[in-house]
Amino acid sequence: MGTYKYSAEFRADAVALARSSGRPVSRIAAELGVNHETLRQWIKTAEKAERPEAVAESAKDAEIAALRKQVRELEMTRDILRRAAKYFAGETNG
Repeated sequence: MGTYKYSAEFRADAVALARSSGRPVSRIAAELGVNHETLRQWIKTAEKAERPEAVAESAKDAEIAALRKQVRELEMTRDILRRAAKYFAGETNG
């Protein structure tokens, strides 16, 4: 199966048709000769582009997730160093 490139104008027209027609996306995709999942993806992309706050939210969520991961790693490092310090302090005192 080959990969097809569609122009931005074709994509925009297909999305507008899918939104305005009230017919199932799969039927419109078949009429246009496009995979129905491809058309669904174009619609999702168009919806995201219309809501810039959603993009900002997802960027914030990604940053929060990365920071939480970093905190977990730092806490693990701290705990390892504490255990090592206790171990070596006990060895020198004993």
